[in-house]
Amino acid sequence: MTMTMNSDSVKLTKKELKSGFFRTFTTSHAWHFERQQHMAFAWSMIPVIKKLYDKKEDRIAAYKRHLEFYNTHTTMQPLIFGITAAMEEENANNPEFDTSSISAMKVALMGPLAGIGDSLIGGTLRIIATGIVAGLCMNGSLLGPLLFLLIFNVPNIAFRYFGVKYGYQFGNSLITKIADTDVMHKLTMALGIVGLMVIGGMVASTVSVATPIAFDISGTAFSLQETLDSIFPKLLPLGTVGLLYWMNRKHVNVLLQIVIIMAAGIVFGILGILG
Repeated sequence: MTMTMNSDSVKLTKKELKSGFFRTFTTSHAWHFERQQHMAFAWSMIPVIKKLYDKKEDRIAAYKRHLEFYNTHTTMQPLIFGITAAMEEENANNPEFDTSSISAMKVALMGPLAGIGDSLIGGTLRIIATGIVAGLCMNGSLLGPLLFLLIFNVPNIAFRYFGVKYGYQFGNSLITKIADTDVMHKLTMALGIVGLMVIGGMVASTVSVATPIAFDISGTAFSLQETLDSIFPKLLPLGTVGLLYWMNRKHVNVLLQIVIIMAAGIVFGILGILG
């Protein structure tokens, strides 16, 4: 994409980064089934986009980039925001910058960081905070919930703050090291591969489709699912995701896809095809 360059090099200030930091607290406030947290992420990028791009068409292109599918743990959102802000800054000042690397970076980071956030914040910090204050709460002490809010939110907010700060610094440092167009192309390809690996792992671990169909051939039990697994493990989940991907490419409404999945599950379950 060819960018309309500003007359002078433009840099983000603490004002835009601070505004983006506060806006990241809305990460899960605007959420739906098709693109999940994309509206909240785009909203956090508005101060950055307005600062960097003077031309209306450049701003529209940036908004479209950040209205793509996005989902991660809320505490990790500021880190991705900081890195993305640095990449948008480079894009505004470098006509040779590959904008696809911005989307690739988000896709590559949001999955692993979601796992880290779920484990670190949801599975560790929250449990520790609950364990510390449980006794106080059971005794009816007001100190219990207040102490929980402090133990949980102080490190949480600190992580968010430093996520923006060091994410932006890391993004600038990374871009400086890979300023060469060929290196950027290779990075984009690598990030795309990582993103596809993350999605593939999610398909195998979170999508469950199996068939109970079994036959008795000459006294020998024959399970269709076991046979499929021996040939191609997770073939049915992959096929299901592939079908949904095809429907997305055909612009089938996501809510309609959900209805189709529910209806197919009920019908195929009654017929004994899926289970």
